[in-house]
Amino acid sequence: MYTHKVQYYETDKMGITHHSNYIRWMEEARIDFLEKSGFSYDKLEKDGIISPVISVECSYKKTTTFSDEISIEVTALAFNGIKLKLGYIMKNAEGVTVCEASSCHCFLNTDGYPVRLKKEFPEFYSTLASLV
Repeated sequence: MYTHKVQYYETDKMGITHHSNYIRWMEEARIDFLEKSGFSYDKLEKDGIISPVISVECSYKKTTTFSDEISIEVTALAFNGIKLKLGYIMKNAEGVTVCEASSCHCFLNTDGYPVRLKKEFPEFYSTLASLV
């Protein structure tokens, strides 16, 4: 579980968190999720793996405001060896869901070509496969 505290600059003129920030929180939570699984972004990049976002979906359920603490649960929804789809459930301190989202990622080498994780990085592949 990852926790983010809404910052003042993340809110708009109405005092509500701007919708674009939820995607940034997803990235924060995703980095934390991968780090806790033993594969930090630093480690992946040192190994020559980059993981661009290829799609994002967000369903906003309830507004958030400055200083709200948002807990973000990340789960692996699908992994086929090439693409990884992650799900995000964001809840406020009262446990009310404020956003449900997902992101899809692929894995490339630093030249931008797909990486065959099962063959080239079997430990990472096994970790991702075990999370689904």
